[in-house]
Amino acid sequence: MAQGLRRLGMSVAALLGLAAIALLATSGLLDREALRDAVEAQIRAVSGLELAVNGTIDVSVFPASHVSFHDVDLKTPNTDGPALRAAVLTANLRLLPLLLRRFEIADLVLSRPHIRVIRAADGSSNWTPFVETLTQTMQPGADNQMSFSEIRIEDGEINYLDEANHLSETIGKIDLSLAWPSISRTFAATGQFDWRGERIDGSISVNDFLAALSGERSGLKARIAGAPMKLAFDGAIANRASLMLEGTLSADGVSLRNALRWVGQEPPGGGGFGPFALRARASVVGPSMAMTNVNIELDKNVAEGVITYVNNGRPSLQATLAAGALDFTPYLSTIRLLASGARDWNRQLFDLGAVNPVDLDMRLSAAKLTIGSSTLGRTALGANLRGGTLALSVGEAQIYGGVAKGSFGISRADAVADVKAQFQFVDVDLMACASDLFGVRKLSGRGNLTVALEASGSSPFGLAQSLDGTASLTGHDGAISGFNVEQLLKRLERRPLSGGGNFRSGQTPFDTLNIGVHFHDGVATAEDIRIEGAAARITLTGTASVPAREFDLKGIASLASAAGAPPGFDLPFVVQGPWDDPLIFPDPESLIRRSPASAPLLDAVKDRKTRDAVRSVLERFTAGQKKAEPDAAVAPPAAAESKSN
Repeated sequence: MAQGLRRLGMSVAALLGLAAIALLATSGLLDREALRDAVEAQIRAVSGLELAVNGTIDVSVFPASHVSFHDVDLKTPNTDGPALRAAVLTANLRLLPLLLRRFEIADLVLSRPHIRVIRAADGSSNWTPFVETLTQTMQPGADNQMSFSEIRIEDGEINYLDEANHLSETIGKIDLSLAWPSISRTFAATGQFDWRGERIDGSISVNDFLAALSGERSGLKARIAGAPMKLAFDGAIANRASLMLEGTLSADGVSLRNALRWVGQEPPGGGGFGPFALRARASVVGPSMAMTNVNIELDKNVAEGVITYVNNGRPSLQATLAAGALDFTPYLSTIRLLASGARDWNRQLFDLGAVNPVDLDMRLSAAKLTIGSSTLGRTALGANLRGGTLALSVGEAQIYGGVAKGSFGISRADAVADVKAQFQFVDVDLMACASDLFGVRKLSGRGNLTVALEASGSSPFGLAQSLDGTASLTGHDGAISGFNVEQLLKRLERRPLSGGGNFRSGQTPFDTLNIGVHFHDGVATAEDIRIEGAAARITLTGTASVPAREFDLKGIASLASAAGAPPGFDLPFVVQGPWDDPLIFPDPESLIRRSPASAPLLDAVKDRKTRDAVRSVLERFTAGQKKAEPDAAVAPPAAAESKSN
């Protein structure tokens, strides 16, 4: 048995040796021109591309059978310039046909290819003849059916130019393997490439490649994965009158802001747009895409609904979404109206950036909405962004225990922002509302607030300087903290000059509150301010500077009197100082007049004759004092002299 195995091994070795000798002999006897012509003919028959070899040709039969063409151009008929230029095109040959002097390509390898794709306005490209020829060669029973099954691209580059939309893209360092359906009907491509500075892993597979090339429906799976995002599609493709895709689309990433920048869209602001995930049923027809059964997650916010994207020259996005709870705080964190001191407006210029190239029309509803320290109940919002102009509308929002509705608009002109706001707050908690909107924390009760304002500026301070519009507030059953008007008036009524004690403690309850303010160039003029309670009434007039955030008001506080009784005690007062901590002090002249001891003296001082008489007495008194001073200076020596005697 051992001798039999040795004889078998020697026979196999002899056969291999003879095969090697045959291959070497075949390599030497090959007609290189015939080989070149055969390879060119097969490439032309399969692809419809004309092969032009500008460099040398290398032929190898053993240990690998291939022919390599250096400096190669592949050109589509009736086009300018090559569609593909490669440093080396290697055609690996099938071994058995080669021994029979037949040249059949097993697969192709393109080293450092440069591929040009030019899309014309009618939708055709310089690769359209290639697709048409490929479709014909793949038809069953075709005269020149495809003979090779794989194309590999090594360190390639694709330059894409869309002449109609003026778009250009470059994909570099392509390492890709394309499995052509020479045996089965499927097509698959897997590999890696660089796009916009990121290394991307990608794959695509088509269930029926011939049907897809013919425009018929075929299954399609596509995946791309990189640092910015992961994207997957699983569905079907067709291209009868226009491109159609239908299937499940999913995308996710660690930062939507980075993903948008990667695809060429600059997101607004500087906050939010972090982790995201999207899953939807997508339908693409030409330049439009409709997504239903959308489930989207962004910055831990989750919403469901429908989204439509259309790109007819200018991209537009429409969405209708519903959510349980949303937090908008991350998207507003970069808007700082006040400076770090919290008493001055921020003077830093707005970063308006470039006009957003995408038009947005969104409808959003939420059971709960959080914006900073404010929490809204059931809310319906609308947002429209077009040509750099943003319009927000609030159909209805449950906030501060009441309901709010209105609109907010902002547009840009160079570096200046134009802002318009109209809001109505109905039956809201005045303490929460005034604290959030105006920084005033000394008002309580319930009421209605109507605001119609507009401003223009390049910073929050600039907006405050140009503020125009009106505001009105009506309240009831509340109080103003910081002073007790009733106790103060009663104390001053009894003892006008005794001092009011602490003016900045206690609170003043009211039954009704009415405030009407008109804004012009940053100055608020009080048109009608009335505060009425069971024990006291207050009226105010004056102005308030919005840029300086200071009050300059005068008012009258009165004790309420019973019906038929004489008028109650009235006290004029002044309110001055910063909004968050103003000074409130009574008019001193009115207090002096109400004092029984000081009022006659005040009247006497105001009378000219009395004032002259008092001045004469004072002058004589002061003159006598001046004369006595020298005598007093001499007296001590005389007294000392008498003591010595």
